[in-house]
Amino acid sequence: MDCTSNAIPLFNVDGKTMMTVVKYWKKHSEEGVTEDQLKNFDQDFLKMSHSELLGVVLAARYLDDKQLKKVIIQEFADRITGKTLEEIREVYGIVNDYTSEEEEEVRREYAWAFE
Repeated sequence: MDCTSNAIPLFNVDGKTMMTVVKYWKKHSEEGVTEDQLKNFDQDFLKMSHSELLGVVLAARYLDDKQLKKVIIQEFADRITGKTLEEIREVYGIVNDYTSEEEEEVRREYAWAFE
C-alpha cells in the first residue's frame, strides 16, 4: 500500500456507512452543543432503515465505539418493544422456519418470553 495515500483501509466498513458514523462523531464532538440539541440530532440520525442501522452498529462494533453502539442497539430495542413475534418477523423480514409443533414446544419452554 502506498503510504502517501490519505485513505485509511477499513475492510469491514463501507464508505456510505463510514460517512454516517463520521456525521455522528462530528456532531457529538462539537463544542457548545447542548444535550437537547444532541437528543434532537440523535432522533433524526436514527431515522434510517433497519439495514442501515445494522451497518452502523457493525461499524461501531468494529471501530470500538461503545457510545454509538449503545445508541443503535437501543434504537433496535425501541423498534421492537410492544410488538408481537409476528410483527417483529415482519419488520425484520424474518421467515418462520419452525413447524407448528416446534413453535408450540418453544412457546411452552419459554412461556415467559411470550407474556
